[in-house]
Amino acid sequence: MTGYIASLALAGVTLFVILLLMRSRRIREKYAAIWIVIAIITGVVGLVPSLLTWTASQLGFEAPVNLLFFAAMLVLLLISVQYSVELSTLEEEVRTLAEEVALLRLDVEDVRSDTALPSTAAHEDDSSGSRLS
Repeated sequence: MTGYIASLALAGVTLFVILLLMRSRRIREKYAAIWIVIAIITGVVGLVPSLLTWTASQLGFEAPVNLLFFAAMLVLLLISVQYSVELSTLEEEVRTLAEEVALLRLDVEDVRSDTALPSTAAHEDDSSGSRLS
């Protein structure tokens, strides 16, 4: 019975922390949704432990804990795949932005080198005291 109370407490703490992170904008909604669903499922299993036993027997698992391990591995695998996709997308965006910055720097250097010669000559003329009066 203590394990079920612990799972209820864990679900409540997880839900509370995720909501705090969402409120402070430290986690995006699409990632928070995953953890909220996990917290709700953990809470339901804590409230109705016979549901886990029934589900395990219906799916052909020998023990309910085997179903929990399988579900945990599946969730971790899906989260890893999702993060890999996100990482690949972000790497491509960073590469594109770095190329754009390099091209913009080249353009700025070209503009500076084109305008540096005439402005330097005009500045030297001004400093020599040959102003028109």
